[in-house]
Amino acid sequence: MITIEIKPPYLIFVGDETDTSYAKTGAGLIEWRPELCVGQIGINGGGIDGAPHMTIQEAKEAGVKSLVIGTAAIGGGVPDVWLDTLEEALAAGMDIVAGVHQLLNDNERLVAAAKKSGSRLIDVRVPPKDIPVGTGKKRSGKRILMVGTDCAIGKKYSALAIEKDMKKAGLNADFRASGQTGIMIAGRGIPIDCVVADFISGAAEMLSPDNTDDHWDVVEGQGGIYHPGYSGVTMGLLVGSQPDAFVVCHDAVRTHISGWDDFPLPSIQDVINRVTEIGKQVNPDIRCVGICVNTSQLGGETREKYLSDLSAEYGLPCVDPIIDGTMPIVEQVKSEFPE
Repeated sequence: MITIEIKPPYLIFVGDETDTSYAKTGAGLIEWRPELCVGQIGINGGGIDGAPHMTIQEAKEAGVKSLVIGTAAIGGGVPDVWLDTLEEALAAGMDIVAGVHQLLNDNERLVAAAKKSGSRLIDVRVPPKDIPVGTGKKRSGKRILMVGTDCAIGKKYSALAIEKDMKKAGLNADFRASGQTGIMIAGRGIPIDCVVADFISGAAEMLSPDNTDDHWDVVEGQGGIYHPGYSGVTMGLLVGSQPDAFVVCHDAVRTHISGWDDFPLPSIQDVINRVTEIGKQVNPDIRCVGICVNTSQLGGETREKYLSDLSAEYGLPCVDPIIDGTMPIVEQVKSEFPE
């Protein structure tokens, strides 16, 4: 599989950031892949919870292979104040990995330092070359795809939680990353929203290739099937990933497409219907196996009733993956797809 690949273990670079909400990539790596995160490094007092502080030399001695930029500067650039640390990491033989808008490979100082040391500059927003057009041919193995009633609604978190619970339940499963933060967490993947439109389904096929019959690829979703701006990437990912199962991700209190106030949020049933109809083109047996809901704006009793009513309405397990975990959805998968 020709995808972006990141060498573990990692040193997380957080710049001068101290607020976890502004270092979401770094925090996500520490939360979901703590076994890969040897430590963190900041400048000017920067640092977040969850990983020990290290110098570049200490990280080198600990065997770190990649320094991952876990925060973003305003405007998505690579500030000059970062460069001394990044150059030191390159000189120590580490790759530099980033998902910021300004490409590492466009920075002359970093390019020169990487060339001198033989280290790589990995821009995860740049897809691999020579992605083919999708074939639509059936592949071995099984796939479960996250779809949303909107963008920024929990698709990545839900996929990671489902992968974790699938493994707990003894299933053979792997998270397949389709966005830059997911790629850093997984250590590999394809930034689907950066692929030229004609090749999106082909990229999704590369992301989730043939596998053993008992294997589940847990595919991170992108966009929204009803989204006026981003439905194209959603449809390409849906067709290319050929999911056997899908999970709808939803926000309990959102009423309109975020940033598109003239467009009401589609219902969960609308999404189930459209995803099923489109997905049948490449997998006639596609089905919804659960609903993940962000209920953070609901009170305790209200939250429980909301999820209970939703489950009764759709006949599916409905959970908040942060509060409840996703084991009910995993059990649904096991019952519908017995090995």
